[in-house]
Amino acid sequence: MSEVELSKQDLREVTAFAAGCAEAVLSIFEADRPDDSRPRDAIRAAWEFARGGERGKPLRDTAWAALNAAKSADTRAAREAAWAAMSAAGAAYLHPLPKASQVKHIVGAGAYAARAAELVGGDDPAVGADHVKQATDLATPVVVDVLKRFPMAPAGGGRVGELIRMLDAALRE
Repeated sequence: MSEVELSKQDLREVTAFAAGCAEAVLSIFEADRPDDSRPRDAIRAAWEFARGGERGKPLRDTAWAALNAAKSADTRAAREAAWAAMSAAGAAYLHPLPKASQVKHIVGAGAYAARAAELVGGDDPAVGADHVKQATDLATPVVVDVLKRFPMAPAGGGRVGELIRMLDAALRE
């Protein structure tokens, strides 16, 4: 199995896309846990990498911290928003493996963000679909090109998995 070619600039573009998606719903987490900066720190670290910073332990640590913040959230929507932030920081670690599971590194933040918005909107699938549309508008041609180097998103994953597949399909159109 040959590796997918990924440059550092490709990773920076994917991470910027993920950070933009996560940033759109950060307020959902912060309304729930106003004194917890871990998701904001993860998004900030993702932007720093996207703008030329290093991909190292501090970036990875912010992703883990956002994951832990999700565990402390009081609402499902806040948890999904924190997962979006975790996914934004984790996007920098997209692996060059030609596996469908890697698609989550590219579109996961957008899917978690869409789910968070959906839950705040009364669990309305139309709200999630609208967020998927907004995410497609954030994607640069480089992000779309990187996505197309990988197989389509895999089945499963519940509602977030559905949103991953919706975003994946929309970006490949």
